[in-house]
Amino acid sequence: MRVVLWGTYDTGKPRIRILLRGLKENGVEVIECHKEVWGGVDDKSQVRGAFNKVRLLVRWILAYPLLVFRYLRLPRHDVVLIGYMGQLDVLVLWPFAKLRGTPMVWDAFLSLYNTVVEDRRMVSATNPLAKILWAWEWVACRAADRVLLDTRTHADYFVDTFHVPKERSVSVFVGAEPEAFPEKSARQTVTEAVPIVLFYGQFIPLHGIETIVCAARAARDEPLDWVIIGSGQEAERVRALIDADPIPRLKWIPWVNYAELSDWISRANVCLGIFGDTDKAARVIPNKVFQILMSGKPLVTRDSPAMRELAEPGQPGIWLVPPADADALLRAVRDAVNETAPVGLHAGLRERISPLAIGQRLLGYLNFKTDMR
Repeated sequence: MRVVLWGTYDTGKPRIRILLRGLKENGVEVIECHKEVWGGVDDKSQVRGAFNKVRLLVRWILAYPLLVFRYLRLPRHDVVLIGYMGQLDVLVLWPFAKLRGTPMVWDAFLSLYNTVVEDRRMVSATNPLAKILWAWEWVACRAADRVLLDTRTHADYFVDTFHVPKERSVSVFVGAEPEAFPEKSARQTVTEAVPIVLFYGQFIPLHGIETIVCAARAARDEPLDWVIIGSGQEAERVRALIDADPIPRLKWIPWVNYAELSDWISRANVCLGIFGDTDKAARVIPNKVFQILMSGKPLVTRDSPAMRELAEPGQPGIWLVPPADADALLRAVRDAVNETAPVGLHAGLRERISPLAIGQRLLGYLNFKTDMR
């Protein structure tokens, strides 16, 4: 099979790197037709200043003439894969893929409408921008022959919201990069005298940072060191929450490089996932969860339909707690700290979330029969 990976996809995100690697590990010939646009932009919603926004928009739009020209000169291929974030990519390539008789699979990964309007609530549902975002993604879903999401629960959101036929809305886990999050971190001796509870990620509503802070405050007299790494939309609110009642055993680090995350995971006794009570938090499994599992570390995260696609309650080394429940989070952290994590923790899950397994599942959705066209 020959697959063209096309567009302005964000190579800074593990999602696209894992899909690409997974296909190659399964023997697929992948031709990349790519123009970098998002380099250095970790959180696209946090781009500040009119000049920076206009510059990014211009760079984005100017990428397409070259990409289309290059696409039309490519050799024959079986399918085009549009990577994250491809809301505009899929519309631009639509007529040209039709011209070549090639099906398109769009890895939507997330909905701009859901992110901006429903989850982060940056504009109201009655705002004209909200209606434009919904219409944009409604059309994008019809341009693609299949729409790919990270969980079946998330795929069903696209079915319900954008009326995508269920057979065309499919899911593949995000997975994790084994070299970036090696299992040896589970065997590494934790040298700190006081157990470390680690959270890292962007400060967005689905992460539920306030719940983590409340749990740390309730445990202020216990021998637990809480480390929070990250920044983002809710940073100011979290800072105000902490400043109002400082927590001596809580350390906040604004950010660390991706390559350093494994070291922090290695030092931690227990790692935290997400605890938000938003609808989106129930539909997704974030990168950090897969990375923690790949590292073989105890995990505490919110219970959700999406998470149960990957693991069931009571599975060794995984504690699933109700959303926005600081007391339940703290109880799970205490249990996790007091339980000795065995060597090889999450071994079965690591196989399921490896690039090879992710690529194999994706490959099944890229095999279009001739009579489907």
